[in-house]
Amino acid sequence: MNTLYTFPAAFGLRNVSPFCLKVEMALTYLNIEFEIREMSDPRQAPKNKLPFMDFNGEIIPDSELIFEYLDRVSQGKLYAGLSAEQKAKGFAFARLAEDHLYWIMVASRWLDASWFPNVTRGFFGKMPIPMRWIVPSVALKQMKQTYKLQGLGAHTLDEQKNFARRDLQSISDAVGENSFLLGAELSAFDFTVAPQVIGILDNSPETWLTPIVREFDNLPVYVERVQQEIGVFARIAV
Repeated sequence: MNTLYTFPAAFGLRNVSPFCLKVEMALTYLNIEFEIREMSDPRQAPKNKLPFMDFNGEIIPDSELIFEYLDRVSQGKLYAGLSAEQKAKGFAFARLAEDHLYWIMVASRWLDASWFPNVTRGFFGKMPIPMRWIVPSVALKQMKQTYKLQGLGAHTLDEQKNFARRDLQSISDAVGENSFLLGAELSAFDFTVAPQVIGILDNSPETWLTPIVREFDNLPVYVERVQQEIGVFARIAV
């Protein structure tokens, strides 16, 4: 059986990581049978991060590598029908969403002192005492260092909000009045971009980043359409 390793549910999200949701969407889109197995500690993963997949014994340790693998084993179905120009646009937006907007989302969860207790409960709440008291502060220190090294951590909160607003404006403008990122048809790039927005919009409780998404009327509609089309949702069903 093919197995997708993901984080446990947290923050009102059944699939708390946009990268894990991305792979789940792609697997469903390609009608590949798989099961989900949750892992609380990504340090146990091959590259110390989630998701990773076990394809009948072959380990693929990163969401982008999983996409490459899926496109290969499906004989090109993952990106079927896309022109070179569409692929170029799709990969550019993937980088914007995953390498820039994602980190601002992480900061809105981890680096807001008023919101961090949710991280403590969501990610570390099941740890035994005293680990539950010690590990969150160590992880927070590491996250602050990572964010600073990424470059965004050198900016003020207002500057970070404006960066996020420009990212989201770009995605909003690209979708426009279309159904999906690249036009009328769902594509693999919707599985990459939409989960990043979903992770902000459906996060519970809201972070300071959530109202910024709502400034763009078509983004909530777009990400809901992607989830409805593929039948995979990030939020926990109620």
